[in-house]
Amino acid sequence: MGDDIAVVGIDCLFPRAHGVDAYWDLLLGSGDAIGEVPPDRWDPAAHPDVARGGFADGIDGFDHAFFTVPPREAAAMDPHQRLLLPSVWRAIEDSGTSPSALSGSDTGVFVGVMGGEWGRLTLSGQHRPTPQLGAGSSAGMIANRVSYHLDLHGPSLAVDTACSSSLVAVHLAVQALRTEECSTAVAAGVNLVLSPTLGLVYQQLGLAAPDGRCKPFAADADGIGRADGVGVVVLRRLRDALAEGSRVYAVIRGSAVNQDGRSNGVTAPSRWSQQKVLATAYQRAGVSPDRVRFVEAHGTGTVLGDAIECAALGAVHGVPRDEPCAIGSVKGNLGHTEGAAGIAGLIKTALALHHRVVPTSRHADRENPRLRLAERGLRLIKSPLRLPRGETVAGVSSFGMGGTNAHVVLASAPAPHRPGRVPSAAGVFTVTADSAEGLRRNLLAQAGAVAGRGRAVSALCWSSNRAKTGLPYRYATTARDAEELAGTLRRDAERPARDAVRPSAAPVVGFLFTGQGSTYSGMTAGLYRDLPAYRRHLDEADAALAPHTGRSLTELLLAGDERITGARLAQPALFAVEYALSQTLTELGVRPAAVLGHSVGEYAAAVTAGVLGLADAAALVAARAALMAELPGGGMLAVRGEREAVDALLAGEPELALAVVNGPVDTVLAGGRPALERAAARLAGQGLRARLLDVPLAFHSPAVAPVVPLLREAAARAVVRAPEVPFASTWYGRLLRDEPLDAAYWGAQAAEPVLFGDALSALVGQIAPTHLVELGPRPQLLGLVGRAGFGAGVDCLHPCPGPAATGRELADVIAALYRSGLDPDWSALYAPEHRRPERLAPYAFDDRPRFPRAEARVAAGEAVDDGGGEGDAGAGTAHGAGGERAERGRLRPGPDGGDRGEGGRGGPGAEPVVVEAVVGAVAEVGGYPAGELTRGARFYEDLGFDSVMIMQLKDRIEARLPQVGELAVPDLIPALRSIDSLAVHLAGLVPAGATPGKE
Repeated sequence: MGDDIAVVGIDCLFPRAHGVDAYWDLLLGSGDAIGEVPPDRWDPAAHPDVARGGFADGIDGFDHAFFTVPPREAAAMDPHQRLLLPSVWRAIEDSGTSPSALSGSDTGVFVGVMGGEWGRLTLSGQHRPTPQLGAGSSAGMIANRVSYHLDLHGPSLAVDTACSSSLVAVHLAVQALRTEECSTAVAAGVNLVLSPTLGLVYQQLGLAAPDGRCKPFAADADGIGRADGVGVVVLRRLRDALAEGSRVYAVIRGSAVNQDGRSNGVTAPSRWSQQKVLATAYQRAGVSPDRVRFVEAHGTGTVLGDAIECAALGAVHGVPRDEPCAIGSVKGNLGHTEGAAGIAGLIKTALALHHRVVPTSRHADRENPRLRLAERGLRLIKSPLRLPRGETVAGVSSFGMGGTNAHVVLASAPAPHRPGRVPSAAGVFTVTADSAEGLRRNLLAQAGAVAGRGRAVSALCWSSNRAKTGLPYRYATTARDAEELAGTLRRDAERPARDAVRPSAAPVVGFLFTGQGSTYSGMTAGLYRDLPAYRRHLDEADAALAPHTGRSLTELLLAGDERITGARLAQPALFAVEYALSQTLTELGVRPAAVLGHSVGEYAAAVTAGVLGLADAAALVAARAALMAELPGGGMLAVRGEREAVDALLAGEPELALAVVNGPVDTVLAGGRPALERAAARLAGQGLRARLLDVPLAFHSPAVAPVVPLLREAAARAVVRAPEVPFASTWYGRLLRDEPLDAAYWGAQAAEPVLFGDALSALVGQIAPTHLVELGPRPQLLGLVGRAGFGAGVDCLHPCPGPAATGRELADVIAALYRSGLDPDWSALYAPEHRRPERLAPYAFDDRPRFPRAEARVAAGEAVDDGGGEGDAGAGTAHGAGGERAERGRLRPGPDGGDRGEGGRGGPGAEPVVVEAVVGAVAEVGGYPAGELTRGARFYEDLGFDSVMIMQLKDRIEARLPQVGELAVPDLIPALRSIDSLAVHLAGLVPAGATPGKE
């Protein structure tokens, strides 16, 4: 395993095969992807001899807004670049990783690409070159474009060795991984047949097939048929992939590249070099040729090429073996994808090893007898070849027209560990997108893919958390089975776009810990069953409490034993549940900005804040419960009413005390049962609500005073630290300053009133939480939050809402916080058995045709340089450029009609004529329709401007606003936050009394 490389992600687009599944279906069905040349490529009547081949649909489509590429730049980009970018994104997602997670990493990009037709088409003739055309037409930029847009910092290079380009790129990627130059590598090949030129060259060389079909190793093989293709694989070191639980399609055991040198012609293949590259690759892979079960051959279908390749294959593989080495070539299905030919064969081989069946090689039924395959130890794959259990070794060959040869040795992946069956649990399924419309599109795509899955979806949810996160618009929902999830996804996809969530910052979360009167038998049993993290933390608390309680509280909880609510066990059990909930949420990445505990809830709050360790808190809670259990009985009465009525009542009932002030109209009285019953009747007579609580004692009243000294003595043995997060004290009724939570504190807080309302007011006022999460076995405090007037603008969540809780509610909390901007540690939400990769539907880009090749020169060239004013901005409209851009959350209008984003509706001095000039200049340079640009649009993040475009923008503004004079770039750069901030800056440069835009 030491140097083995894992293929962990795949994406592709070939003729009549858009995506990996479609490609595999084409291969299994021995499909034919050859057809007539599309009329937007060239006139077939003008070149009838090269009018057929393998042509992919949709090469004019590109989701430029997703990749923040301005329409004018997108129109100038080589379609090779436009097709490769989304394919790389999908392949990384398929590897089980969010592409955004690789930002800033040492990921390498290695792309095989042949020739430079786009540059010849766009930079020739009378049209003046532009910076966009210069960068967009260079084949050498294709890998750099991927690294730039995904912020990948590893090696980034394009490889052109003609037809072997992409397999050489794979070889270089493997070498970079082995030398630890990068930890992840993207290896790709891309080829588009944009003109008939190379086909005419093949024809003159006698290499072109009249019908546009490659017929590898067939008796009627008569030449090459050209084809489009994009293929991407994501590679990792096998040991790393297995350690992270990645799905492995196949393993690369070794590879080699060599050159023909001075052979019998620069374009003629060399048998001897081919033999040598195969032998070297097998030696590096540590396998002997007799172990190679099949070879995905170069197989162009030319008479000379097939003969030389079969001779080389036979010389290497024609050794004593149990059965002949099977050979085939995907070129029989697709045609010759040239620079992408090697990656097409590699992906076919990886899928064959993964599915344990090698598809039929098209045209193999007409085997060329002159190749003498049988006597050379070879055979064509004339029917699907089933692969046996255990390791299978295969080879992939690709040979360049100029003599650069490559061979890669693959093997089947190690058998994945099959965990034992565990009950399905609720998971959180996540989807992200770049826009509200993109989110809707992807929800529908995922719904369609999920619908056919089995019932359990925990692994599917975990996979979505790894791969489908990182984009600004967030979606999350909980589910237990596929049918439920598919229905929810479809339903939510139909919601209005304005409901899409794009958080601007992480949530600010406050933890509220429930007090007494909330326990019940069987509390949190569902969570304990479903969630290993919660189970582990509850067991920790149980172990810490057991020496003091003399029994396992967990066993009582799971058994539904009523003793858990008794005087001696209710407080320890409550503490255990709150501790486990808090630690589980913290492990999931929910870090409280402040904590507040109600009564005994302050103990779990203190542990969460770092004030007490678990062992000390457990000992103290158990001592508190044991001491109070010896007190005479009593009770507590919750009152809903104005404070004046409560004070008047207390004045006439000296046996009662004010125990809790939960808010302006929520108080709790404590005392003897008869007095409480009299008080309840009196309050009812006044029309006020009063309810006896299910507690055995008169907590927080003078009745507790006898045990305070003993409680202080117990607390004195605890190690107390300063809070690590703000601690809202319900004894002080405010956030702690420098006061210690020492023995005196724990004694006083047991006997004196709980000032929850004041503490909550301080927490909300000083911390400004976006979310309050109540931790306890049932909700008690969240209702108080609303009645106290603190619910506006604060989302209140509970992971265990009472006896009806199913165990799913904690996942609901994480889903809500994720939608609000939290980035959880998702693994803690799933059992290890559920943390296994599942394939998801690839990202659904908006790939509607926008950039027809015929308009590229005008859109990318003349329109920019001629400076024709508003007419130039229309170039973007011609391509549908940015039609959906105004819907993107960072650009869409706010409720008041103004623009969201920095700058808002503008500052003083940003006169409409200045704004109009800036918008016109931006539209002209970027190719955006002027009517779709908003004042809040940001130059870099939203509009994709770079330094070259900034210089072009400077020139356009000087022409449109001559009163500002020559702009100094250092002064201009700080203003380039948004269109509005630039307009404000420019308005300040217009001399007093001058009319902007006029001489």
